[in-house]
Amino acid sequence: MISSTGKTKLERGSSRRGVQLGVVSIRMAEDADDFDVARALCRDWLDWHWRHYPSDWPKGADHPMDPERFEAILQDLPKLHRRPHGGILIGSIGKLPVGCVMYHEAEPGIAEFKRMFVSESGRGHGLGRLMLQHMFDQMIADGYRKVFFSSAVFLTHARAMYESVGFVGIPHPAGFPQAWREREYFMERALV
Repeated sequence: MISSTGKTKLERGSSRRGVQLGVVSIRMAEDADDFDVARALCRDWLDWHWRHYPSDWPKGADHPMDPERFEAILQDLPKLHRRPHGGILIGSIGKLPVGCVMYHEAEPGIAEFKRMFVSESGRGHGLGRLMLQHMFDQMIADGYRKVFFSSAVFLTHARAMYESVGFVGIPHPAGFPQAWREREYFMERALV
């Protein structure tokens, strides 16, 4: 359980790295240093993405994960996810930031989340679920009733986690590129 400070004690358990104890914390990014941490985590995510990207999938400058295009987005993170209609959450184990998730207003009462990532060194601790729950709580406090996102179908481990916290599949939005319909999916979840 997350306390009001966003911290929880990890219980003894096995992971790929053995038995571990530590403090997991989740906090809202608030200043330039926090935004730099979020950018660094996103760059790690971009690197992980391309190392695992299917070789037969499209690439090129119009790809949403194109490194130059992605870097330009990273510079705008504080503006894209600014409070009170959005936020950037950073998850840490001990003092080491190992995960992030971001959201913004898509339309009144509906949020979209993006750039959910837990680094390989931070996996196996349940941080992804904890970040999602903290994000849901914050979205409710911000007045949102529903949240949605899109993701690539090759990220099967992520989809299983999203389903386990209540997300359900929804149709692609009108105008979504035909070439990507079999490669990307959309999900939503009621918050209240």
